[in-house]
This record gives sequence, structure tokens and C-alpha cells, in this order.
Amino acid sequence: MSLQSIKNRFGIIGNSPALNHALDTAIQVAPTELTVLIMGESGVGKEAFSQIIHALSARKHNSFIAVNCGAIPEGTIDSELFGHEKGSFTGAVEGRKGYFETVSGGTIFLDEIGEMPLGTQARLLRVLETGEFIRVGSSKVQKTDVRVIAATNRELRDAAERGKFREDLYYRLNTVPIRVPCLRERKEDINLLFRKFVADFSDKYNTTPIQLTPEAKNLLAEYPFPGNIRELKNIAEQVSVLTKKDILDEFDLQKFIPERGGNRLPVLVGHNNNNNQPNDFSNEREILYKLFFDMKSDVTELKKMFLEILKNPALANQASNIMHDSILTDLPANYEKGWGNQPTILPNSYEKPVIMTEEEIQQHEEVAEELLSLASMEKDLIIKVLAKHKFKRKDAALELGISERTLYRKIKDYDLEDDE
Repeated sequence: MSLQSIKNRFGIIGNSPALNHALDTAIQVAPTELTVLIMGESGVGKEAFSQIIHALSARKHNSFIAVNCGAIPEGTIDSELFGHEKGSFTGAVEGRKGYFETVSGGTIFLDEIGEMPLGTQARLLRVLETGEFIRVGSSKVQKTDVRVIAATNRELRDAAERGKFREDLYYRLNTVPIRVPCLRERKEDINLLFRKFVADFSDKYNTTPIQLTPEAKNLLAEYPFPGNIRELKNIAEQVSVLTKKDILDEFDLQKFIPERGGNRLPVLVGHNNNNNQPNDFSNEREILYKLFFDMKSDVTELKKMFLEILKNPALANQASNIMHDSILTDLPANYEKGWGNQPTILPNSYEKPVIMTEEEIQQHEEVAEELLSLASMEKDLIIKVLAKHKFKRKDAALELGISERTLYRKIKDYDLEDDE
């Protein structure tokens, strides 16, 4: 079957070399029984590739099921995949077959495999290696014959290095990797996809298909599309429904394209990202967490020094005298006499020691109280994140943007161990 016939059959539009290479790989691996790992950003169409592999395999007449691992709660994913026995947990009023049992002989597509809990990963590894599984609450080993196709929008190798994904499972899944290109790597396909979506929506809403001027096409092609094909489809639908023109120029189209660079929050720089993957701190909350903890150590030292000065104002005078003497020591010998015949002028801040009044001390005490509240805020934040992740320190540290060792130290500092 030719590449173009595959595209026509499964509604794949585009001729970029990266897309064609991914499709060629899928076509070649489909007749085999090899496990496939499909990688790519969210919205690039990874599930379509899994359907192509199943449809061109010897299992095409048997069942195919797609499972989003990130959408199933951690407490129930084992039951969903492998089944459970009656009474094995609260609410298990009867036995239930899991997907690996019901789809035996067919193909199971595990989307967002990087979100799968570590315990479930161990069960999946056994299925891949031996074809065996055990229902939740049972001791009976059962057999299954299922081809597994997995997909992820995360870099599983990095997750394995951080202990978030089993390394042995990664290599077992990565037998044949297929990387689906993102839309910004397929600029030549953007206008083809847009025309297809606009034509579909014009039929759906009984409107005239929208056309773009050359300048509008260039504007569309230069947009990075972080949401990939899903985002392009949304823009095409908005244009089809909301515009009253048949031909749009770049100014008309700009109204439907999100502004770039609108986020004014600080970002991480200096990170060598060779895989074109998003930074670890990909949203505002994680950036704020990171900034909060980076500032914490500096604020703590400043707070200690400031409180010492409040308790003993003489320290301020002593520090001022030391700085005064240090400056005079570092000056050239002829400075005290003045350069040429000019009189010596020292900065005002070193003319006399700093002595704070009672009112100034009161004001600084209020500032100190505000600084102290930062520690309380940090403690509350750690408690909330720990509770959210059921006191799993690795997951909590990842969300807070700090190392597990740092989180452990803060738990001891705030005496939170009893809360676990």
C-alpha cells in the first residue's frame, strides 16, 4: 500500500519529510509484533499512528482499545488494565475483566504512558516480557496476547533518570520509536491543513470557505502552534464561524491568533535543550514555586542579620565603623590630603554611625514580621503539596520545583514528619 493511499485512508494531510518518515516507519513495523513507542507533543496526532499500525497488522480484525493513562486515577488504573476480583477493595461488588484480558488477540494503545504509576509499570513490564498478569486481589496468573503501542509527550529517558519511570520498561517499550513532528516543524503543511479544516467547517455550518491572502498565509505559517493540530483546527473553526469576509488579510487573521510573548513572568535561561522539549517549569505556578524557593535562602540570611541588628543597635555602628576604616585603608595615600589641592570629601554615609530612632526600629520590626511570614507561607505550601500527593516526597518535590533532599530537609526544619 502506497504512502499516499495511507494518508487518504486515515485523513492525514501533509508532505513534510519528517511526517513522511514517521509514516514510513509505522507502515514497516505494522505487520510485525514489535512494541512501538510513539513520541511527540500534545496534539500532533499520535493516536492516528496507533490506528494505522493496528489496521495494517495481522490483528486488524480483532479489538483495538485506546487508554489514556493520565486520565485514570492511580488507585483504579490496575483494576482498569488487569481487572479485579470480587471484594478485592471497597466497592468491588463483583469481579471485573481488565483491558488486557478483554482485548486479548488485539491491540492496546496506552496514551500518556509517562503518567502511569510505578507499581503499574512493573505489572506492564511483566505483560510485555511474559504475557502474564494477575487480577487485583487474585493470586492466579493469567495469560494474554496483546500488542502494546505506547505514546508519550514527555521525554521518558529523562523521567527514567529522575526515577519517575522504570528504565527497564523504557527500553522494553522503545523497541521501535516513532517521533511524530510538531506543527512548527511542518510549516509547509500548515496552510494545507487550514484549507482542509476550513472546507470541513464550511460544510458543517453552511458557510463560504474562507481564503487567505499571501500575507495571511505567511502569518499563519510563522505562528509556533504550541497546541499543534488541535490549535490550528480551533482557529479554523473560529474563522469559519465569526468572520464575515470571504478573504482574510493578515490584520483580519491576527484577531484569531493568540498573542505571542504575552507572558511577562521570568523564565529559565541558559538551559541547553537539545530535544526541543519544553522546560521543566512549563507553567506559571511552577515558575513561581521555583522563584519562591530560590529566594528563601537569601531571605533567611537577611532576616537573621536584620534581627541581630534590631536586638543590638550597636552592631549597626560597629559595622559602619568597619566599613569606614576599610574604605580609608584601601584609598591611595594622597587621598587624605586630597587630589592636588582639593579638600578630601568622604561619602555622607560614612561621616557618622547610623543610629536608629524608636520609630525607625518599630518600622523595621514590622518589615521583619513580614519577612517571618514568608517562612509560614512556605510551610503552608509544603503541607498542601504533600497532602495533595499523599506525602509522596518525590511527587511533591517535583511539583514544588526542588530536589527531594531539599524537601526532606525542610520537612525536618518545619517538624512536619509527624503529619505523615
